[in-house]
Amino acid sequence: MGKSRDLSEFERGTIVGARRAGCSITQTANLLAFSRTAVSRVYREWCDKQKTSSQRKGCGRKRLVDESGERRMERMVEENNRATCTQIQALYNRSEPDRPISLTTTRRALRRLGYSRSTPQQDALIAAGLEALAAFTSSPGENQTEPESQGSTDNEENPQT
Repeated sequence: MGKSRDLSEFERGTIVGARRAGCSITQTANLLAFSRTAVSRVYREWCDKQKTSSQRKGCGRKRLVDESGERRMERMVEENNRATCTQIQALYNRSEPDRPISLTTTRRALRRLGYSRSTPQQDALIAAGLEALAAFTSSPGENQTEPESQGSTDNEENPQT
């Protein structure tokens, strides 16, 4: 069985409210479309601890570049806006030597802050169109075609004769 998303505070409160109103575990599960296991766990946690919050937010590895580290890195980028990722990493590691970060972590943090190391690439078709437009506007006399005259030629019959 796969893991599903965490229940929101509202959903947890609804489960507790339904159980406190006298609904059984099965009735609550059917009424709110949750599994009986989820209903039972949420209600048991509420009975034991009088709280319904999920503790999943505290799980996992802590970030090496936390909020204060992100602010510090952002100041470094603003002061040295032409610096490379390697230079930013060296500056960051000098400012906090007890928690050094790798180049990959530096790039990930910069991306999270909204800095992109790549410049926008022009599509080849757009570039060709821009070149043609520049050539057309730079020399208007050479690129324009003259409309053909409406008069008759030697090979065509003249309808007026």
